[in-house]
Amino acid sequence: MSVTVAPEQIDRIVWNQHHDPFEVLGPHMIQLDGKTVWAVRAYLPQAEAAWVVLPEERKQVSMEAAHHPNFFECIIEAEDLANYQLKFKEGEHERVIYDPYAFKTRRITDFDIHLFAEGNHHRIYEKLGAHPTVMNGVSGVYFAVWAPNARNVSVLGDFNHWDGRKHQMRRSGNGIWELFIPDLTAGASYKYEIKNPAGHIYEKSDPYGFQQEVRPKTASIVTDLDTYTWQDQDWMEQRRHNDPLTQPVSIYEVHLGSWLHGSSAEPAQRSDGTEAAVVTVAELKPGARFLTYRELADKLIPYVKELGFSHVELLPIAEHPFDGSWGYQVTGYYAATSRYGTPEDLMYFVDQCHQNGIGVIVDWVPGHFPKDGHGLAFFDGTHLYEHADPRKGEHQEWGTLVFNYGRNEVRNFLVANAIFWFDKYHIDGVRVDAVASMLYLDYCRKEGEWVTNEYGGRENIEAADFLRQVNHVLFSYFPGVLSIAEESTSWPMVSWPTYVGGLGFNLKWNMGWMHDMLDYFSMDPWFRQFHQNNVTFSIWYAFTENFMLALSHDEVVHGKSNMLGKMPGDEWQKFANLRCLFTFMFMHPGKKTMFMSMEFGQWSEWNVWGDLEWHLLQYEPHQSYKHFIAKLNQFYRDQPALFTQDFSQEGFEWIDCSDNRHSVVAFLRRDKDSGDFLVVVCNFTPQPHSHYRIGVPEPGYYSELFNSDAREFGGSNMGNLGGKWSVDWSFHSRPYSLDLTLPPLGTIVMKLDREKTAAELGQ
Repeated sequence: MSVTVAPEQIDRIVWNQHHDPFEVLGPHMIQLDGKTVWAVRAYLPQAEAAWVVLPEERKQVSMEAAHHPNFFECIIEAEDLANYQLKFKEGEHERVIYDPYAFKTRRITDFDIHLFAEGNHHRIYEKLGAHPTVMNGVSGVYFAVWAPNARNVSVLGDFNHWDGRKHQMRRSGNGIWELFIPDLTAGASYKYEIKNPAGHIYEKSDPYGFQQEVRPKTASIVTDLDTYTWQDQDWMEQRRHNDPLTQPVSIYEVHLGSWLHGSSAEPAQRSDGTEAAVVTVAELKPGARFLTYRELADKLIPYVKELGFSHVELLPIAEHPFDGSWGYQVTGYYAATSRYGTPEDLMYFVDQCHQNGIGVIVDWVPGHFPKDGHGLAFFDGTHLYEHADPRKGEHQEWGTLVFNYGRNEVRNFLVANAIFWFDKYHIDGVRVDAVASMLYLDYCRKEGEWVTNEYGGRENIEAADFLRQVNHVLFSYFPGVLSIAEESTSWPMVSWPTYVGGLGFNLKWNMGWMHDMLDYFSMDPWFRQFHQNNVTFSIWYAFTENFMLALSHDEVVHGKSNMLGKMPGDEWQKFANLRCLFTFMFMHPGKKTMFMSMEFGQWSEWNVWGDLEWHLLQYEPHQSYKHFIAKLNQFYRDQPALFTQDFSQEGFEWIDCSDNRHSVVAFLRRDKDSGDFLVVVCNFTPQPHSHYRIGVPEPGYYSELFNSDAREFGGSNMGNLGGKWSVDWSFHSRPYSLDLTLPPLGTIVMKLDREKTAAELGQ
């Protein structure tokens, strides 16, 4: 039989150099001796003989080697060759497969390619990556990857013995490579073999892969994310109609891998009773293992609910290569880390949170990515996702690479990734990490190590545009969610809408408040009289942004001590200082975030390899402090004055902020709808004050609703016997005043009891 394709074409297939193997392989209708026939070609490395099997006709046609001992071809006279199979012999084994190159239909349309090229394909993850699907009645997996500078790309996996010659992909528009592999199912491990024009080979995980193997393995895993049945419809519908800026937001920040560990002696169980995979933590101690997402649902959710937090915030759960990185070195942006189970297990965790009235926020890292060989770095043999110029493309201090936000497809990768977590995992918010590092070209760079923007400035205009785009798109699809910026500079309008020129976040961490308060509370109380500005300064700018008050994981690592250890004085004063700090935090305008371990007064710094110090809860001071946090959260959520006007000057009013001699401040918080107000008085010294007078706007009986010094919290129980009547004594420029007892290192909250006042006054 004469060869029906040029030998040069065969060589390109054999040497894995063809940009479109469909031009050579698979079925091709040709003219031969005046007849229209089918030429079927297959490249089967290691095969000794091959046949085309025609199931409907119950016959097989022998193929002959053509030009190369593993390149086979045959001629078939037939009207249609739909769903033929290839049978081939390798040593003593015979295999029958569907021919991948017989499935020519492209799953990615020209419109998909157009949107991706301009950076506006918001669900590109449904087209790129690995997707179980059916073509021509045959089940399999469709693979697609963006690698525009690659000479050629192949799919590798156990299914082809990691041989890049067997499943060569074809190039579509805009540098997208694709291939349907029949008979492949979810659960298969795979990578992409990418060759650059020089012939250098790179084995890469799938940037859009939905799951990866547990480290130290790095292959992606074919996963179907549409098999889980959600039960959170009521939560999702309610979220659509809520404005989180006028709701109580109290967030428990948690690192799932170190909140609590299990023992490998007790196998992890799924909700259906089957045994789950166990991931040990060798760095901690022999036999320790990570809890699964489902076990965390059983243990963490009741704990968070008991403490009264409205949300949990998870340190990054996208796949990362090293447990000690905390999750901020992401290699699988679309893959929930396999350390704690499968994607379906994570969906179960989120679903259970919602059914228990708890929102889920995920830390998201679009600012940088690591240099791991299997990841995004130098992806197609060129600087594809990162800048080629290290002055723009590398964080020298962190040893990571910076995304090229000016490239449409890279920006699309990140925008779609943000949408992905809300779409597939029903999360309720993202906390965007290291926003300042994205916004400034000279961030952590010395003179000469960075380049200016087109106007000669230090602002990263492309990054700012990217953030505006991602927030605009996010809120368009998912009203009622949170987008929180960890931004530590004075960049203007971070939490303002994009239509007025803002970056579009709806919350920004208040790093200034955090530093001021930790500096203030770490000093001896006697010296606080000279630093009253630490307490009052935040109100000067409190309403320029929508601020989140956060005491996060960054404040309890790297020699900074945990919160309890930062406080001065003996043990009683340390706990009293901490109660005073957190009460002031919850009374101050802004939403709240607290890192795990702060809720029960851990002494040691956070150790990513260990458990929290749960044994401390056997001691009364820690039990009482945990009870205090639960009561504080409950009080916060019960008082609309503390959250309905967090971001409006009308929601806050100083009564007196000038009494630095006593280190006392007093202020009002007002509800937006009812007009009710709370009177908050803070004494930041261990010296109690009797007959301390403050002005109030209305006459009547003021109930003492909350006292951080209460006996049930471990305090001295000094207070105002449940409340005080006002007197007609003008004070602090107000017509009435209260004569109060201020407990040591305590904050009290008073509220006008209108019913009791009206009854007493006969109104």
